[in-house]
Amino acid sequence: MKGEGREQMPAGPDSPADSVISPARSALTRSLMLFALWLVLMQSIKIADLALGVCATLGATWVSMRLLPPEFGRLRFGSMLSLLPHFLWESVLAGFDVARRALSPQLKLHPGFVNCPLGFGPGIARNTFATITSLLPGTVACGETAGELVYHCTDTTQPVVKQLWDEERRLSKALVAGRSCD
Repeated sequence: MKGEGREQMPAGPDSPADSVISPARSALTRSLMLFALWLVLMQSIKIADLALGVCATLGATWVSMRLLPPEFGRLRFGSMLSLLPHFLWESVLAGFDVARRALSPQLKLHPGFVNCPLGFGPGIARNTFATITSLLPGTVACGETAGELVYHCTDTTQPVVKQLWDEERRLSKALVAGRSCD
């Protein structure tokens, strides 16, 4: 019964089937971002510092490409930024919800676990989704079984899975789930 009545994610030009990411492009993007981070942290343009930064960037890029290959997904940073107001609002609501529950012990809670089937496959898109949705009031991603994310909830009588699917719809514009290039 899990996932019954759920609409499938629409296929489009950026659907997972069409989302093979170039390893060279991904490596270049990661290198530029890591080198920019190096410059921010070092705040020096001495030749020795820049040379060390280039070496550190190359090493960090190699490790990044090995640990998280580009075929597992990507982010659209512009779209992710457009979600910032919603993300901040949900974070504020989560804080108030936790405070209300902590200060009002007569509230009836029904803690437990729910499984949530998703359109995001394993990789950066699913991991980012799990991280962001853990800030929803009363939920935290705590595992995965049979391709579904498992969430611990403070109140399982709430429509947690529906809320997660609403978030998935929003985030699908910014998170592109990849596929294996094998």
